[in-house]
Amino acid sequence: MSAPAPSPLAIVDAEPLPRQEEVLTEPALAFVAELHRRFTPRRDELLARRAERRAEIARTSSLDFLPETAAIRADDSWRVAPCPPALQDRRVEITGPTDRKMTINALNSGARVWLADFEDASAPTWENVVLGQVNLSDAYTRNIDFTDERSGKSYALKDADELATVVMRPRGWHLNERHLHVDGVPVPGALVDFGLYFFHNAQRLLDLGKGPYFYLPKTESHLEARLWNDVFVFAQDYVGIPQGTVRATVLIETITAAYEMEEILYELRDHASGLNAGRWDYLFSIVKNFRDGGAKFVLPDRNAVTMTAPFMRAYTELLVRTCHKRGAHAIGGMAAFIPSRRDAEVNKVAFEKVRADKDREAGDGFDGSWVAHPDLVPIAMESFDKVLGDKPNQKDRLREDVHVEAADLIAIDSLDAKPTYPGLINAVQVGIRYIEAWLRGLGAVAIFNLMEDAATAEISRSQIWQWINAGVEFENGEHATPELARKVAAEELANIRAEIGEEAFAAGHWQQAHDLLLEVSLDEDYADFLTLPAYEQLKG
Repeated sequence: MSAPAPSPLAIVDAEPLPRQEEVLTEPALAFVAELHRRFTPRRDELLARRAERRAEIARTSSLDFLPETAAIRADDSWRVAPCPPALQDRRVEITGPTDRKMTINALNSGARVWLADFEDASAPTWENVVLGQVNLSDAYTRNIDFTDERSGKSYALKDADELATVVMRPRGWHLNERHLHVDGVPVPGALVDFGLYFFHNAQRLLDLGKGPYFYLPKTESHLEARLWNDVFVFAQDYVGIPQGTVRATVLIETITAAYEMEEILYELRDHASGLNAGRWDYLFSIVKNFRDGGAKFVLPDRNAVTMTAPFMRAYTELLVRTCHKRGAHAIGGMAAFIPSRRDAEVNKVAFEKVRADKDREAGDGFDGSWVAHPDLVPIAMESFDKVLGDKPNQKDRLREDVHVEAADLIAIDSLDAKPTYPGLINAVQVGIRYIEAWLRGLGAVAIFNLMEDAATAEISRSQIWQWINAGVEFENGEHATPELARKVAAEELANIRAEIGEEAFAAGHWQQAHDLLLEVSLDEDYADFLTLPAYEQLKG
């Protein structure tokens, strides 16, 4: 008697969407189901390992480079695979979600790369998950003209040689996709996003002279990078494209990954393209891992933690040194400013800050950097053009002058700044306003002239939690307490109601966002990710 056929992947509690049949085809779903069966058990083991490592950090309040992988770091002979032509020049990358308008604007922006984001800039509603895939496929077939119903403005793609190269970012390993199940078990969102995109577009991209390129978020160890590498190997064989076609850039946005940069590149070496310095999630990870480490690990206001802080300099310079030693691209952080259409002076000051930040990155040896808005592309481009000239990158700058010790990466108390009461207010404001938008299905939101995503909400709620649990005293004599956080949150909710009016307030998710922010900021049991309880409340 033959073995029973594997049960198919089931779509659960999902409203039908226009054109979903183009994405959710039987062969594509069979591929995603196979990814799930092969790799989700290892994903689960690695998530459990994260918890064990976090417990060890809580016990020791320290981290170090791994003794068991010292031979990989000491071996100067290995390099990542040669870079494909489409990723040689990455001097400016624009980031954003995969809605139809953003897809066209990002591809047309003049940036060399678009990070097409299914992760922190996208709330994972079923509509965003599925129609984001439709939009990317439409872009590759040049079937994506769009007219804004409100403004009447039409959008269309420029010529192919003027378009940014797409590097797609799937969700992190920790998030599941509740609408797709195999044998009653939800499939990891990472495998859904990767699987659908890869299955439909890998060969199509090769035919266009590019390839399936990915950003890998929230990686915490080289073992998680190894899992991704095994996914790539299997996927390439499954669809019949050459091994090494996939290219991955890993975000070094967790403090544990900062101690394993070389090992991460080594595990992915046949598919690696580079590493990126993701600032807000990195700070969030420091708070999360060292939240009970005492006063020396207490971060000041997030805006006081610039990239010139000693422990942030150690992180970014080590990243450039590591990448160039191994032949990989080093990509810098985000310029999140959103230009004002009403205040030229605000723009002038902000543009100068962006220019200084990008000048510093280019001068430090980065090969490119991120912006959140098309208006920032020329500013960042000018900074890198001055340093690169006609060269596509500066991987020949080995930065052998950089020497970073393990303690340098967590020398938080080397920063001469303290938490402030206005910083608490800002954290509450950003947290409530961002979560409310996220619950409406928006993952990238302009708040106070900055493009905020889930990473900035994470650092906001983490700082509230940390300051309360560390008993911080602010400059006005107030102490960080749950009662103070509730008072500030109630005041912000009242301010929002007055600002937008009763009708808009009632139509939004403001009370729900307020309650969720306080839940993840005040609970004794610190939630690993804000998006886990938030996803349970997300409609669609």
